[in-house]
Amino acid sequence: MNQERLMKVLLAPHVSEKASGAADRNRQFVFRVIPDANKQEIKNAVEHMFGVQVASVQVLNTHGKVRRAGAIQGRRSGFKKAYVALKPGFDIDFMGPQ
Repeated sequence: MNQERLMKVLLAPHVSEKASGAADRNRQFVFRVIPDANKQEIKNAVEHMFGVQVASVQVLNTHGKVRRAGAIQGRRSGFKKAYVALKPGFDIDFMGPQ
């Protein structure tokens, strides 16, 4: 797989209350990914960037919400996120050594 493509698959970690709970309970980490990424690319990108072994990947497409400000109606942009479960003994530390 192309190394340049793997570096572009993960956009950012998705930080939310639900993501924090998933990390604590199920050892899952949530990432925003590019819309055309598949599970195998996401798995390879996480393993390459963080040096961990991935057990499973679940993907979710979120649709943008319709918002309105007075008479003007718009839509937020949607995005794709991936729930990545790691094998036992592996962990991702976003903060680094302190």
